[in-house]
Amino acid sequence: MTAWSPDWKLTVAGVDYTDIAISDIQHEAGRTDIYQQPNPSYLQITFVALSGQTLPFDINDSLSLQVKDTSAAYVNIFGGDITDITVSVGATGAIATVIQYTVLAMGSLVKLAKEIWADNIPQDEDGNQIYDILSSVLLGSWNDVPAAETWAGYDPTETWAQAVNLGLGEIDQPGLYTMQHQPDTSDTIYNVVSDIANSAFGYIYEDNQGNIGYADADHRQSYLLANGYVDLDANHALGQGLSTIMRSGDVRNDIYINYGSNYNSQKTATSAASIALYGYKAETINSRIHSAVDAQAVADRYIAQRAFPLPAFQSITFPLTSSEIDNADRDHLLGVFIGQPLNLQNLPAQISSGVFEGYVEGWSWSTRFNELFLTINLSPVAFSQVAMRWNTVPITETWQTIDPTLTWEYATIVA
Repeated sequence: MTAWSPDWKLTVAGVDYTDIAISDIQHEAGRTDIYQQPNPSYLQITFVALSGQTLPFDINDSLSLQVKDTSAAYVNIFGGDITDITVSVGATGAIATVIQYTVLAMGSLVKLAKEIWADNIPQDEDGNQIYDILSSVLLGSWNDVPAAETWAGYDPTETWAQAVNLGLGEIDQPGLYTMQHQPDTSDTIYNVVSDIANSAFGYIYEDNQGNIGYADADHRQSYLLANGYVDLDANHALGQGLSTIMRSGDVRNDIYINYGSNYNSQKTATSAASIALYGYKAETINSRIHSAVDAQAVADRYIAQRAFPLPAFQSITFPLTSSEIDNADRDHLLGVFIGQPLNLQNLPAQISSGVFEGYVEGWSWSTRFNELFLTINLSPVAFSQVAMRWNTVPITETWQTIDPTLTWEYATIVA
């Protein structure tokens, strides 16, 4: 176990600022409800310029906040654009006046809520449709290049595919389900891509660099197979406020998927066992799914994942400056992202029987007297994945890696 304290770097409009003293951070990212698409993240940061200089910040300037990890490498914890700047007197006296800056920045998803898509959307898989829409606003064209730009000033490592990338992140392509052709669509890009993502059991998100990505329905399961869980000791978290919740509202036991042109076709799936235990909890969903096969697969997936209530982790807070947290765990927490698989151990016996396996849905950063805190909420693993098919099990998997107590009913993951 080692001591650690945050060493910050604030970058605004491409200029690095390390000679600042941060007194307060308010931050939110991700979502609190797995049934909703993530909201735009935000960061409000209050700091003092230690050299007393006037900081030339402006509205719409890009902003990123980084902190050194345990290997002394800077890692991003937020990327976005400035929306508000407050300059105030923090303290004054005969010797000097202390000027305090409070800057509010919004994450990149907010851009999508202010851009209108007014065009056709050809029939294609969910990931391909979302890529085509997002790339139209997040990848530049020759017309976007400033007239004064010269080749000498251009990044020589830039690839043609990502030239003038204005925030397009990782997009799962092609996706899992074929989406319906949408003629003459006119809505905000956020609403359009959220509609496609909801129909395909995926989600759009911001990464910590401020780029916008898309995770399809199998993204989390594939990541978990390749990387496994991050094991964390709940004894290293703050005990006060640690909580889970199990909600009747999460149960879906009779699903109706309306799909096709004008939602004129329907597929259904039902869990009689869930209805017998929890009562009838139906939902009708208008989906952009094109085919009957995919619509049935989505309906079945709802029942497989949501027919029975499970506890979700509302809140757990880790003080990253605590010497009880080892460097490996600290670095994993500094790199938190939506969909990160965590295995929380040594919980109170009354909370999820002492162990909780889940995916990060949302998180927030906060500070206090040179300390840094991370608060996260998680959904249970079973809300995001379904039983593995034999043809999707990695070819390198061996029998001895599989938990011998695993039953077929719960074989949602094999390693």
